[in-house]
Amino acid sequence: MARVVVMGGGVSGHTAATFAKKWLGDKHEVVVVTPNSLWNWIPSNIWVGVGQMSKEEVTFPLAPVYKKAGIDYRQAKALSINPEGSSTQTSPFITIEYTSADKAGTSEELTYDYLINATGPKLNFAATPGLGDANGLGEHTVSVCTADHAIHAAHELAKIFEKAKTKRQKILVGTGHGMCTCQGAAFEYIFNIEHEAKKAGVRDNIDIKWISNESFLGDFGMGGMHLNVGGYTASSKIFSESLYSERKIDWIIGAHVNKVEKGKAHYELLDGTMNEEEFDFAMLIPPFAGVGLKAYSKDGGDITDTIFAPNGFMKVDAKYDAGAYENWKASDWPKTLQNPTYKNMFAAGIAFAPPHPISKPMSSPNGTPITPTPPRTGMPSAMMGKAVVSSIVDMIKGAPEPTHTASMAEMGAACVASAGKGIFSGTAAAMTVYPVVPDFEKYPGVGRDLNMTSGEIGLAGHWIKHFLHFAFIWKAKLKPGWTLIPE
Repeated sequence: MARVVVMGGGVSGHTAATFAKKWLGDKHEVVVVTPNSLWNWIPSNIWVGVGQMSKEEVTFPLAPVYKKAGIDYRQAKALSINPEGSSTQTSPFITIEYTSADKAGTSEELTYDYLINATGPKLNFAATPGLGDANGLGEHTVSVCTADHAIHAAHELAKIFEKAKTKRQKILVGTGHGMCTCQGAAFEYIFNIEHEAKKAGVRDNIDIKWISNESFLGDFGMGGMHLNVGGYTASSKIFSESLYSERKIDWIIGAHVNKVEKGKAHYELLDGTMNEEEFDFAMLIPPFAGVGLKAYSKDGGDITDTIFAPNGFMKVDAKYDAGAYENWKASDWPKTLQNPTYKNMFAAGIAFAPPHPISKPMSSPNGTPITPTPPRTGMPSAMMGKAVVSSIVDMIKGAPEPTHTASMAEMGAACVASAGKGIFSGTAAAMTVYPVVPDFEKYPGVGRDLNMTSGEIGLAGHWIKHFLHFAFIWKAKLKPGWTLIPE
């Protein structure tokens, strides 16, 4: 009997664990280790953050779902990996610390035959002084990265709307560091704020501004896109600028927020100048880092640097020595997501270390890097989790090496970005991109297939996003037909 241990119960980890159990059955063990008791459909947190959904609508308890599926669920935090075992344990294992109320603080060595790192990111609020505490609930800004963060954001936003009835208010939304990813979440949130301000009748008394580390609007950490829009080709820059302009939202781009104080964000621009932006309400996405796992050899030596990149994400089958931007290729990106040193370990979703950014790297004259890091969430994350576990299942059955691939340079992605919730008044920008990582050798000039890279905005997109909310929660709960819903 083989044991597959999945670290993380988010989109990638949950996908991997549920398919592993479906395909392996009772002949093998599947164990999920995650510190969270609730599964969260994160894309809908932006609606929680404007008071249009409750926490209960975007989360559900994991324990009953895993019990029904026959998955061994440990509500615990993974602390370290011993991929060679130890002097007292012959099998490879991870050390976990329980976070559940009944076992909180107790630790255990959990052995594995195959390990999937799907831990997701550490929300690195500490990278920017004043951005937020460890829980993302700082006194100066709010966040929508978790359901609890979003509840707090909605509460603070309601106060702003009330104040705007008698006094002009300033809202700032975007990225809180020069190396952030997830511009998409902030992109959705700012447009939902604008939409809700109109509904509340206070839009004319609120100044809304976007601040981002992107060098141009519509970069999204993917170097921008050329979109097929209504039969003609437009850049994501023009597509995005039109959205902001139509809604009278100003923007600051190429910005590294280096400190946040009460009512004020300090930032450095790509031209090296230092500036300040005042606000009454700010939602700034923090940068991501690895969760801080350590790794040890059989004799107890620290091999963390062997398994993990300096940012804390796990090394996989990527080309990490590509060098300068001019040398970057789509083929640098990992395919099997297998760790090159320990072949029974894989990483999926945000947990794997990218070989380099997708967007062109930029720095200010002061040497400050101001470049979006690669997005690895949502649809690509789920596809990676499924591909990794497909390989593991085949390897358990005798395959000598991984049998499935999930390169971001060979996969497409669909994104439906809400621009305001409402059955008849809501809108959303529906975008598809193929491939996620541009391949300029295969698609000269634009790097992507224009027939499969498109963008539209309208009410229909909102209906689609709303439908997807229910479809993916249905899938995650393993309801009848869940395997028919695509990743």
